[in-house]
Amino acid sequence: MERTRITVIVAAVGLIAFATAAAGPIAFVAFLSGPIAARVVGAGGSLLVPAGLVGSLLVLVADFTGQFAFGERCRITVIVGANACGKSTLLRSMSRLLAPKKGRVVLDGKEVHRLPAKELARTLGLLPQSPVAPEGITVSDLVGRGRHPRQSGLSRWNEKDDAAVAAALEATHTEPLAERAVDELSGGQRQRVWIAMALAQQTDLLLLDEPTTFLDAGHQIEVLDLLTDLNRSRGTTIVMVLHDLNLAARYADHLIALAGGGLHAAGAPAEVLTEETVRAAFDLDSRIIEDPVSGRPLMLPIGRHHILDPAGRNTAATGGPQERSSAEPYQSDVSVTPGSARK
Repeated sequence: MERTRITVIVAAVGLIAFATAAAGPIAFVAFLSGPIAARVVGAGGSLLVPAGLVGSLLVLVADFTGQFAFGERCRITVIVGANACGKSTLLRSMSRLLAPKKGRVVLDGKEVHRLPAKELARTLGLLPQSPVAPEGITVSDLVGRGRHPRQSGLSRWNEKDDAAVAAALEATHTEPLAERAVDELSGGQRQRVWIAMALAQQTDLLLLDEPTTFLDAGHQIEVLDLLTDLNRSRGTTIVMVLHDLNLAARYADHLIALAGGGLHAAGAPAEVLTEETVRAAFDLDSRIIEDPVSGRPLMLPIGRHHILDPAGRNTAATGGPQERSSAEPYQSDVSVTPGSARK
C-alpha cells in the first residue's frame, strides 16, 4: 500500500511539473483547485491527489487543444485578411521578431523564442514585407548572405555554398543581375533577389510576407509557381501572406482568413473562400464561382458600379444603364482550358 502511495505521489509531481511547463503557472493553480474543491464538499483525504491530477490534466489538455497549426508540414499555407488585421504581426511572431503577449509559438516541439538565433535560422527562413539591403551590395553578395546560418566559426565558404547561391539565382531568373547593385534594381527585380536569398538559406520552413509585392501579373505567377515547385520537389513548408484572394485560393493547400482581430476560418480553399468569409473579413459583397482554369474558388467582388442588371445591361460609373457591347470580352458561359478559350 505504501509503495502504491509513493508511486501515485511521484506520478502526481511529474504530471504537475509537465503541465506547468506546457501550460504555465495556471496548471499549478488547477492542481490546487482540485484539493480545495474536495475539502469544500467534504471528500476524504484519499481524493485530494486524484482531484489535483484531474485539474492539471484538464488544463494540459485544454492548452494543447487550443493550439492551431498555422504551417502544416510540407504544405503551402496562405494567410489572407484586410489591411491591419494582423497578418504581418502573426508572421513576425511566428519568426520570433515579435514576442506574443500570450500563447506560444512552437516549432518541432520547441518554443521559437527560446531557440538560439542561428539554430532557428537553419530551419526557418523569413522574407519580410519591406526588407532593406545594405547600400551598394551586389545581388550575388546579398543572396550569399542567405548562407550565413550554415557557417560556423571554423567552417569557410565552400563549393556547397556556391552551388546553393547559383541554384537560387537560377530558380528566380536573377543570374543576369548577379553583379549589379541591389539598389539599382526595379521593385520587381529586387523582390526576386530577396526570394533568391531566402532560397539560398535552404530551410525546411519558409515564411513570406506578401512575396508578390511590386511584381507584375506574369512575375506574380512565376514566383508562386516557383514556391510551389520548391514545396513539391524539396518538401519545403511554405507559409505566406497574400492580398490577392484568387491567387491565395489557387496556390494554397491550407487557407487561413483573419477577421476581427482573430482567426475567422481555416481549411481547404473551397471551405474558406466563401461569400460569408469575404463579407466578414473585407466588408465586401461578392460572388464565388469555380475558377475555370484551376477548379478552385474564384471571388468576384461586387461594388456599386459596373454590375449587370437583370436585362444584361452594365451599370456604368455614371450610375446610368449602359448596353453591353458585343465587343466586350465578358461572356457568362465561357469555359477555359490552358492555351485556349471557347464558348
